[in-house]
Amino acid sequence: MSEPRSKAQHRRRRSRTALAVGVPLALTAAGTFAYGTDLGVLGSSVQQASAAAPAWAADAADGFASVNSLGQNGTYGGRGGKTVTVKTLADLEKYATAAEPYVIVVAGTITMNPVGKEIKVKSDKTIVGQGTAGHIVGGGFFLGQGVHNVIIRNLTIRDAYQGIWNDKDHDFDAIQMDGAHHVWIDHNDLRHMADGLIDVRKDSTNVTVSWNKLSDNNKTFGIGWTENVKTDITIHHNWIRETEQRNPSTDNAAHAHLYNNFLEDAPGTAIKSSYGNYSRGGTKMVLENSLFQGVSNPVIKDSGAAVVQRGNSFSGTSGRNESGGTAFDPKTYYPYSLDKATDLPAVLKAGAGPRASIGTTAASAKAAAATTLTVAQDGSGQYRTVQAAVNAVPANNPSRVVITVKPGTYRELVKVPSNKPHVTIQGTGGSRKDTTIVYNNASGTPKPGGGTYGTGGSATVAVEADDFQARNLTISNDFDEKANQSLNGHQAVALRTAADKVFLDGIIVSGDQDTLLLDTASKDRLGRVYVSNSYVIGNVDFIFGRATAVVDKSVITLKKRWNGTSAGYITAPSTAANRKGILIANSTVNGDVSAGTFYLGRPWHAGGDASLDPQTTVRNTSLSAAIRSTPWTDMSGFSWKDDRFAEYGNYGAGAGPASTNRPHLSDAQAANQEVGDWLAGWTPSAS
Repeated sequence: MSEPRSKAQHRRRRSRTALAVGVPLALTAAGTFAYGTDLGVLGSSVQQASAAAPAWAADAADGFASVNSLGQNGTYGGRGGKTVTVKTLADLEKYATAAEPYVIVVAGTITMNPVGKEIKVKSDKTIVGQGTAGHIVGGGFFLGQGVHNVIIRNLTIRDAYQGIWNDKDHDFDAIQMDGAHHVWIDHNDLRHMADGLIDVRKDSTNVTVSWNKLSDNNKTFGIGWTENVKTDITIHHNWIRETEQRNPSTDNAAHAHLYNNFLEDAPGTAIKSSYGNYSRGGTKMVLENSLFQGVSNPVIKDSGAAVVQRGNSFSGTSGRNESGGTAFDPKTYYPYSLDKATDLPAVLKAGAGPRASIGTTAASAKAAAATTLTVAQDGSGQYRTVQAAVNAVPANNPSRVVITVKPGTYRELVKVPSNKPHVTIQGTGGSRKDTTIVYNNASGTPKPGGGTYGTGGSATVAVEADDFQARNLTISNDFDEKANQSLNGHQAVALRTAADKVFLDGIIVSGDQDTLLLDTASKDRLGRVYVSNSYVIGNVDFIFGRATAVVDKSVITLKKRWNGTSAGYITAPSTAANRKGILIANSTVNGDVSAGTFYLGRPWHAGGDASLDPQTTVRNTSLSAAIRSTPWTDMSGFSWKDDRFAEYGNYGAGAGPASTNRPHLSDAQAANQEVGDWLAGWTPSAS
């Protein structure tokens, strides 16, 4: 077997996440006004939010709106600004056009005057309907040149129609952008307007349009209107029905990613579709897992444009259905997961449009801001992704927040940042296999904008917050080594911890090379990790790092390499001098691999640091025949004999007597290498 890449090449990189990128820590702070305080001049029509910001106010965009670009790192709207509840046009316009950030809750029906009025929204705003009560009638919103970081969410915007469908005299849109960037349009009901429902014009970019109902209109959604090829846009999980054209029409978009949209033209209705998705000019479009039902000309493209289709479904359609050219890989920009196209009617009829759980006022949010947040892919929870729930945890939360995750496979990256301690992520299924968080980055996976993720940055779940717990779920990295032999760097982390008092209880951590990275926040910081009643699966250095870590009462499962060979290393500690490293106790090592092919460990002197003193102790553990009779080996020029590697009380076919190549602890030495010695006064308990 060729030697795997040295741990000297494990460079820790910042994990990239779709939903938390770039949110300044200051913006997670809550407002300072008490709920219910009247603002004098405005009387009772406006109320300020309480100090406990509602969970939905912490949500951030996915897709291209999450990408760092043009000096804006992600889209999070008015988070961190004051939350105001408005019921009049004057109040809505006052706060939407203000220079400072605001979260603006629309708590009733606001009628535009004159008809067709479009409020000129300024940067750093969240405009959100209170449950299903927030309606804008007879007009909408305009985002001009340079306006950025705007969220329009959970609103019904309707009824600017003036009697002529293709109305050139009344350009009354629900939402129009001219040169804006970083905009998230989510969970709205847009219908029956005089012109378009959404216009993304004049090089507007970094836009995500998600989970909206778009209906009863002539022109649904136009993108472009310049010769420049600049717009980056994500359009997903929208229900587009009874609309004639521009569903959407995408002109000169650099990157247009459309997935899981349901386009429906029912028979016998007044509006007949003329075309569905249109790729025009220099557009590069990726169109995935969408459903077209009864639509004429469902997919068309210009000769110079590109459409790459994958997984779409067509029912009762007619006319042009085209694809061709080369586009781009959306996963190089952000993670996402796909629903089956055939499931979309049920998914979107249940989940698109305004939600009662979004936009609740501060008083009700305070009651709802309990210690438990729920995640469910089907919309039955508060959040659809684990990262969205993590984002909702307030910065520097003083007490435990439990994120319960309903069964399902969540293909996403999750990061718990250092300013969100006391978080538990817990699966609710009957088995730890029922709930899986999985992704497939590797060390050598290219990052958007250049470079690669590095080993630390490849983690599916990254934990940087103290007092973290996970239980009853699977965390996996399913990077395909066989399919990516040309990639330089196959280390692919499932779970990375860089914190103290991390308790992993009853979970599965699965991967191949470098599955479980147990790190610390810095070389001089203590990082204790306790893994109990769990499974850790891998083949090369798959329990590694500089943390003081215990794997107790668990199963360590050995896997064959991508080419079917049996060879590997269980641990690769990089322990700092005078600290304790990795302790495996009261556990089982097994797996469907050949006898005598796996080492218990080798010393990782990260970056060639000779000052480190790596340590692994394996004690009171059943070792299968896969373990070599000389179970420790050198690494990158460092001898294991110069560091701290030992056994005590092991048994099974892979156990063996003490020798110079297989040191055993004496009884006296073993008395100082118990689980309690590693935990140093910390007693992990489920909470």
